[in-house]
Amino acid sequence: MAKVKIGILFGGQCEEHPVSVKSALEVARNLDSEKYEPYYVGITKNGVWKLCDAPGANWETGNCKPAVLSPDRGVHGLLVLDQGRYETIELDLVLPVLHGKYGEDGAIQGLLELSGIPYAGCGIPASALCIDKALTYLVVGAAGIATPKFWIATPDDKVDADDLPYPVFVKPARSGSSFGVRKVEHSGELESAIETAQQYDSKVLIEEAVVGSEIGCAILGNDLDLIAGEVDRIALTGGFFRIHQEDSPETGSENSSFIVPADIPAESRSLVRETAKTIYRALGCTGLARVDLFLTDDGKVILNEVNTLPGLTSYSRYPRMMAAAGLSLGEVIDRVVSLTLTGRIR
Repeated sequence: MAKVKIGILFGGQCEEHPVSVKSALEVARNLDSEKYEPYYVGITKNGVWKLCDAPGANWETGNCKPAVLSPDRGVHGLLVLDQGRYETIELDLVLPVLHGKYGEDGAIQGLLELSGIPYAGCGIPASALCIDKALTYLVVGAAGIATPKFWIATPDDKVDADDLPYPVFVKPARSGSSFGVRKVEHSGELESAIETAQQYDSKVLIEEAVVGSEIGCAILGNDLDLIAGEVDRIALTGGFFRIHQEDSPETGSENSSFIVPADIPAESRSLVRETAKTIYRALGCTGLARVDLFLTDDGKVILNEVNTLPGLTSYSRYPRMMAAAGLSLGEVIDRVVSLTLTGRIR
């Protein structure tokens, strides 16, 4: 059988660029070379697209050629500049291993829709909804799922610091990981926290702090045909969970560790999984996503956020949860490809 030609996009123009490169490197390590013919397209921090041999820490200095994804459906793939001439590489599908701005917000999904090339993961509407935590809460809340109480601060719309129930979390409304997030204990800290968050997004979300355990659930599939990975729990020794803020996340976090499967009652694990699936469907997610929730002491489940292109690094939560459920990253990739090309998990 002919190998599936798969374009893997990584890098990008946001603060999660290094994480994306690590995710793509892990995908490359687990991609079945008997099934797939990969084409790695790295996007620099300045937005330059390059076809390279493989992802890695120094991918830009290797054997790279300028390349663009053609929006012309007659081309159906990449245009690669080689010795002053453009050559065409047809692709069967694209796996965007991009996080945050331009990766999870519907931007790259829009370009892929124009190109007519099947692509893995959520489409434009779900991507745009999930990147904006305020919109996520509104949709999920309308579906009957509990969310934190929240307020919005923009350059033109201020929040009265004296009206908030401290502590609160201040975060960019449309950003990934924990960049720009601060816990605010009293009104005197609010303005500074908002300024920090505004370095990443002009729209700032202020959330009432939820007392409970941070729980995650990895989801794979479309519509009613969903697979949930093992549920995990973030064990904190202090402060709050700040993913991708460490100097060397591969060696572990300073204040947190992951317990997979989560050390919670069986009925709570079942509730988390079913709630995560409900949230996934309510937001129109497809392909894969990680749903993060809070589990309170009285057994209530509250949404935290949804990541439509979760990290796939060696230390990321999504592959760990799937591995604990019996699916290696290679098997996850196989199933995502099957979903993309046929709409079904094989």
